Amino acid sequence: MMGDFDLAFFAEVLVGGLLSGVMYSLVAIGFVLIYKTSGVLNFAQGAQLLFAALTFVSLLERGVPFPLALLLTFTLMLLLGLGIERAVLRPLVNQPPITLFMATLGLSYVIEGVAQLVWGTQVHELNLGISDAPLQIGGILVSSFDLFAAATAAVMVTALSVFFRYTRVGLAFRAVADDTFAAIAVGLRLPRIWATVWATAGVIALVAGLLWGARLGVQFSLSLVVLKALPVLVLGGFDSILGAVVGGLIIGALEKLAEVYLGPFVGGGIESWIAYVAALAFLLVKPGGLFGLRPVERA
Repeated sequence: MMGDFDLAFFAEVLVGGLLSGVMYSLVAIGFVLIYKTSGVLNFAQGAQLLFAALTFVSLLERGVPFPLALLLTFTLMLLLGLGIERAVLRPLVNQPPITLFMATLGLSYVIEGVAQLVWGTQVHELNLGISDAPLQIGGILVSSFDLFAAATAAVMVTALSVFFRYTRVGLAFRAVADDTFAAIAVGLRLPRIWATVWATAGVIALVAGLLWGARLGVQFSLSLVVLKALPVLVLGGFDSILGAVVGGLIIGALEKLAEVYLGPFVGGGIESWIAYVAALAFLLVKPGGLFGLRPVERA
């Protein structure tokens, strides 16, 4: 009985970790979309996530109905993504990758500053109407909110896969990701493709921002969630949507298992750094990630 109990507890911790990892994947997918087409590590993704969550919850607090607030935030994130591509990426398109990275880093502070100026600095509670009560599935307790987040991520990944595989814009996106110069040679309009990708990344930031905001509260430290996506990208690959999902699952499971089984021996807090240790070790073995198609450039 004791062995059965330990096995059940292990399974419960593992499932909880996997579901938590889905939340990391949602952030990582936004990175992947930008990196695949332009080679830019968009460090402003965290600020976009914060901006989306803060805009939505602030509209709700001002009496805007839930559907209208969602529609307005959705439209704003589309415009923000398009604006970033037009004002930042396009003028710097031929610059070295480090220049583009520094531009997105600076952009993240600009977005946070604008959000603070418009909506203030107070912490907001965001209720999406999703219960966090545990559900018992096969004898394992699972968070209903985590299940909803996992279902949302599954729908998003499926929609993106269908879009990129079966639509003309999606095929153009894949062509640019595979060979930018060949795509230009056959007449593809890169600015339009980049604009579409940045707008899509803005929508992904909206979904991730609402889910993370509902879990942690909408506050300015929410933008630091972007740091959790980095080990996910290292493991999965910077240019693979599937890698972002698999990497998120691995990191989420690793953090939960380490917290429960190793935490008591190292004094706690291991879940905050174990993912980066794993990512560093993985870089030494497979720098391109599990599903990366191109090697990661090193400065």
